[in-house]
Amino acid sequence: MFTSTLRSRGFSLLSICLNSLFIVAANGAITTAQAQGRAYVTSFCNGTVSVIDTGTNAVVANIPVGSFPENLDLTPDGTRLYVSNRGDHTVSVIDTATNAVVSTIPVAAFPAGLAITPDGARVYLTGGSGAISVINTSTNTVTTTIPDSLGPRQVAITSDGARAYVVNGDGSVSNTVSVIDTAANTMIATIPVGLAPSGVAITPDGSRVYVTNQSGGDVSVIDRSTNTVIATVPVGFGPFGIAISNDGTRAYVALRASISVIDTSTNAVVATIPFLFNPLFLDFTPDGTRLYVTTVDSSVGVIDAASNTVVVPPSFLGVACPVGIVVGDISRTPKTKDDCKDGGFLRFSSPAFRNQGQCIKYVNEHTK
Repeated sequence: MFTSTLRSRGFSLLSICLNSLFIVAANGAITTAQAQGRAYVTSFCNGTVSVIDTGTNAVVANIPVGSFPENLDLTPDGTRLYVSNRGDHTVSVIDTATNAVVSTIPVAAFPAGLAITPDGARVYLTGGSGAISVINTSTNTVTTTIPDSLGPRQVAITSDGARAYVVNGDGSVSNTVSVIDTAANTMIATIPVGLAPSGVAITPDGSRVYVTNQSGGDVSVIDRSTNTVIATVPVGFGPFGIAISNDGTRAYVALRASISVIDTSTNAVVATIPFLFNPLFLDFTPDGTRLYVTTVDSSVGVIDAASNTVVVPPSFLGVACPVGIVVGDISRTPKTKDDCKDGGFLRFSSPAFRNQGQCIKYVNEHTK
C-alpha cells in the first residue's frame, strides 16, 4: 500500500531507493529538551532505522531491522520502539537504550501503520491482511485480530486509550475510517470521509480526529462524541501525513511541495510552509518547538513551530529513503534500585551512568 501510494504521488519504489546520503548539518540554538531528544526514521530501502540526535541534528545510529520498514512508534516511557517491516511481515522491537533489536514479532502480511496505547500495553497494527492485529507488549505476541475488510492503513489512538481510529483503503478503495473500541477490541463505527484517506491524527484532548484525503485535496474533521465529519478543510494538492501540535491548536499537513497549517479552533488554513522534496510523514519534538519531516526524495527536514519556517532544509539531514518518523524524549532517570540492576543503568541518559553503583547512588540521593 505504501508503494502504491508513492506511485499515486508520482514516485516509484526504485526512485526513492536510488538516492545517496546527504551531508548532516546542525542548525541554530538548541534547547535542553531538544538535546535530550531522538528522532527515529525508517529507511525503507536500507532495512534500517536511523536515529537522529535532535540537539545536533546528526545521525547517531543506524539500526538494522526487517526488510522495507515503514512505520514506527515509541512506548510512552521511551524505552521501546516498534517498527513495522513490510517486506518480511514482521514487527521489530528496539531497545532505545542500546539501539538494538530485542524481539522480532511475526505478523500478518504487509504490516503498515501502528500505534501504541497510552499505557504502553498494546500495539495496534494495520496491514494488507484485511485485519488489525493487537500486540501485547509484555509478551511481544499478537493476542487479538480485529477483522477490517476495508483495507486498514494508518492508525491513531485517543489520549485516554479508549478508541483507535483506522484509515481504510488503498487509493480510493474505501474512503472510510473505522472506530475500534480498545476495551472490547471490536469495530463500533465506520465513518465516511473524503477521497483516498491517507493520514490520521487526534487532538491531545481526544475530541477531534483529523484525516487527510489524498485525492480529495482536503482534510476531514471528525467529532469523536458523534463519530461524524463536522468539517472538511481544503488544503491543497495530495495531502498525506498529518501531525497536531502539542497544545492542540494547529494541525500540520504534508502536501506535494509544502505543508499547510490548520487552526483547529476555526478549521481553516492559516499558513503554508514551502517544503521541497515532497513531504511524507511528520512528528513534533516532545517540547513542541520543532517538527521533523520525512520526504519522498530521500531526506529529512526540520520546521520551527513558532515561526513556521524551515530551519534545517530537507536536503541536509541525511537519511536514505526515509518513510515513517517518531520523535521522543530520551531523558530518563531511575526511580528504584531495581531499575539499575542487570545493566539497567545503561537505559538512563540524563544523567548518564557509567556503572550500577552510580545509578544506585542517584536513586539514594533523589528518592525518599
